[in-house]
Amino acid sequence: MKPIIGIATSFSEGEQQLDSRYVRAVVRSGGVPVVVPVFDDAEPVESFLNLVDGLLLPGGPAITKGLNGELPDDIAHSDQRRIDNDSWILEGALERNIPILGICYGMQFVNAYFGGTIYADVEVQCGLDAPHSEKRGASVHGILPEPGTQFHKLLGDSVKEVNSRHIQAIEHVGTSLHVSGRAPDGVIESIESDDGRFLGVQFHPERMGSEMKPVFDFLVDRAGRN
Repeated sequence: MKPIIGIATSFSEGEQQLDSRYVRAVVRSGGVPVVVPVFDDAEPVESFLNLVDGLLLPGGPAITKGLNGELPDDIAHSDQRRIDNDSWILEGALERNIPILGICYGMQFVNAYFGGTIYADVEVQCGLDAPHSEKRGASVHGILPEPGTQFHKLLGDSVKEVNSRHIQAIEHVGTSLHVSGRAPDGVIESIESDDGRFLGVQFHPERMGSEMKPVFDFLVDRAGRN
């Protein structure tokens, strides 16, 4: 049996939304994707999580938990129903030791859950020489994995170019998490858990094809052992 990967979604005006590139990336790595419903309450979550072996928390709008600073005008707030649903799903997955991959919003969401903090506008607050957001004229930037981390094992020693699609960024990592990759300007681009079950990346690997397949391989491989 192939590992079943639950993929959370964005939520806006009563509709769930999911970029199909997340689905294709999971399939390419050998997993079977299942969309996580947006539940009205936490009661059905336990039954749903019995169906999945891994969890993917994808990108989305702004994180407000653990926020340092005021959100700029060019990033939207997340719908409270998505925030609630992601919280229920994340808590249940952690209780079951289900492996988790967090992408952009997803990485920040997990970090905030564990008590970490988030820059509302990393470019302004850290005085960066160049933006990390496509909305502000960025395209790509480098990233270097930290030696000895899971992220380093996946991508190797060389500096990789990744897409630039974020305004917020991690300020301090949460409990039981550590930094596993940074951009040349010091911005945190990857974190992971001490127990090896969670990997988070700030960029969008689903938009990078086979080059970033190892990121999704991590999730599917771990889910297959679960």
